[in-house]
Amino acid sequence: MAIPNFVYKGNRVLLKELTKTDFKLRYQGSVLGYLWALLRPLMMFAILYVVFGQLLRFGGDIPHYPVYLLAGTTLWSFFTECTNQGIQAIVTRGELIRKICFPKYIVVVSATLTAVINLLINLIVVVIFALINGVTPSLTWLFVPLVLFEFYCLALGISFLFGAINVKYRDITSIWDVLTQALFYAVPIIYPVTMIAETNQTAAKILLINPIAQIIQDVRYCLITPETITTWNYVGEEHWFWKIIPIAITLVFLIWGSWYFRKKSKKFAEEI
Repeated sequence: MAIPNFVYKGNRVLLKELTKTDFKLRYQGSVLGYLWALLRPLMMFAILYVVFGQLLRFGGDIPHYPVYLLAGTTLWSFFTECTNQGIQAIVTRGELIRKICFPKYIVVVSATLTAVINLLINLIVVVIFALINGVTPSLTWLFVPLVLFEFYCLALGISFLFGAINVKYRDITSIWDVLTQALFYAVPIIYPVTMIAETNQTAAKILLINPIAQIIQDVRYCLITPETITTWNYVGEEHWFWKIIPIAITLVFLIWGSWYFRKKSKKFAEEI
């Protein structure tokens, strides 16, 4: 049976309104308001750059290291914000879910789209900073949206999966906070991959099959410098299957998360 067009239109309107509401509520009551969307990743970048770039002298062999670090912190901020908001979305919107019948995925998507808006704002700053730092624009910049779409699919899949589990087991939020702290150091954000490769090449390959690492390195490669080590140019041709592992992991999370979320969504109103 075909679904009437007005249903799709109603879902689009609801998604749009929830996204706008989430974005406005995020900064409601703060003095600086929407500026926090820019200040948070910039403050994180400043602290990491002073500690690791200036004091510990990380990234001395990386061209445009400040931009390299800023891009990494911006993407990491997007990932943590997107997943944190997505995982908590159903519980946060519990009252709305109990009162109105509509596709529950809209709640999660609207929460994650707020993070996408913040990312787009921050990427403008990254591009401006890159140009000031002497980065030359190239055709590879055109591939950045494609890589970012992969990142969003990964974050959305995680949000669907853990968001559905979080409805019944609220410990998921705390567990995810701990996991993201561990992941931060398991991804080459503040340190270059060369530091790991010089010690253990196998460890570097394992590091790069992490889809978060693969995506961040790909964005750096496309946006900043082709000297960036990526999964594609580091793993040898004889181990070509390693190159598709990050994308496979992303697809597994997206498909599994969507399936599990849809399966559990029928009981959300009762369990919240």
